[in-house]
Amino acid sequence: MEINLEELYQLQAGLDQDIADKHGVTYESTHSRRLLALIVELGELANETRCFKYWSNKGPSAKEIVMDEYADGLHFLLSLGIPLHARKYKYELKGTGEDLTLQFHHLYQAATRLLNDYTLEAYEDCFQKYLNLAVDLGSNADDIVRAYKSKLAVNYHRQETNY
Repeated sequence: MEINLEELYQLQAGLDQDIADKHGVTYESTHSRRLLALIVELGELANETRCFKYWSNKGPSAKEIVMDEYADGLHFLLSLGIPLHARKYKYELKGTGEDLTLQFHHLYQAATRLLNDYTLEAYEDCFQKYLNLAVDLGSNADDIVRAYKSKLAVNYHRQETNY
C-alpha cells in the first residue's frame, strides 16, 4: 500500500503562505515552534489512542477523533518538509506491528532528532515512522488524506476567524 503526498505538500504550502502573510512569520523564524507543535501533537494523538494508559480499561477514542489528531501532526510534518525541499512524495504504508507505546517513543526520538539534525534523511525517517503508525492505528491512504483535508478546512476557517 502506498500514499502519494504531492497534493498534500501543495495544500500545506498554501496554508503556510496564508499564515505567513497574516502573521509575518517565516519557516526559519518558526522552525523550533513547528517542531515543538509536532511533538505536542504526538502527545495529543497518543492520549487519544490511550495506548500507554495501563491503569485504565477504557479503549481508544473513536477512529474519527484519532485521525483528527493524526491530521494535526501531519500538518506540522508536511510544513517541516517544505523548507527542506522534500520531494519524496510516495511512501510505502506499512504497519510495524510494534506496540503503539514503543512506536510513540520512536516517533518522539525521530522528531526531536530534527532539532539538531534537520536534514532530509532525518525528516524522511520521521515521516515514515508517522505513516507506519497510521497503518497500525487501522488507517489507510484514503483515511489519511481525508483526515488531512478535513483538518485543512478547519485550519483555514481558524485563520479567517482570527483563531
